[in-house]
Amino acid sequence: MNKTLFLSLLIVTVTLAGCANTDNATEDEQQQIVDELDPSQENQPDNPAGDNKLGYVRYTKDQLNSDPEKYNSVTIDRTKMANMITRIILRNDGFEEVATLVTDEEVLIAYSKNEGMDSTKAADMAKKSAVSAMPGYFEVYVSDNELLMQDIQSLHNSSVQENDYDNTINRIINEMKKSPQGMEE
Repeated sequence: MNKTLFLSLLIVTVTLAGCANTDNATEDEQQQIVDELDPSQENQPDNPAGDNKLGYVRYTKDQLNSDPEKYNSVTIDRTKMANMITRIILRNDGFEEVATLVTDEEVLIAYSKNEGMDSTKAADMAKKSAVSAMPGYFEVYVSDNELLMQDIQSLHNSSVQENDYDNTINRIINEMKKSPQGMEE
C-alpha cells in the first residue's frame, strides 16, 4: 500500500514539475518575441569607433580562387536591414509607426502617418528609403494600411523555406498594391 501511494505521489510531482516548465518555456518564448521586436534592444557594434573608419579590402584573383574562398557567399542580415529602413523612415516628419519585413527578394513596409501628410508623398518617402538601402534586385512595396503591420509582424520568425511562405507574402503584396506606391519617375 505504501509503495502504491509513494509511486502515485511521485508521478503527480513529476507531472506537475513538467507542466510548470512548459509554462515557463512559453513565457520565455513570448518574452523573446517581445525583445526581438523591441527596437531599443538593438545590438550595438562591438567597435563604436568602427563607424568612423573607411571600408577597404584588396584581393588578388588567386585569393578569390582559393579553396576556402570558393564556398564563401554574400549574405544580407535581413533583420538589420529592416531595422535600418524602419529607422530611416521614422526620422522623416509625418510617420508615426513603421513595420518593415525584408525577404529574399522583397521589402514590405507598412506604416501609419499623420493625417496631414499626403499619401503619395508618404509612399514615395518610404519606398525611396528602402531602395536607397537595399541592393537593386529587391522589389519594394509600401502601404499606409495599418492593418498590414500585423500581417508583416506575423512573419517575423518565418523562413524563406517554409511551404506557405510565398502565398502569404503574395497576399500581403496584393493588399499593399491597393495603396499608393510612390511617385512614378
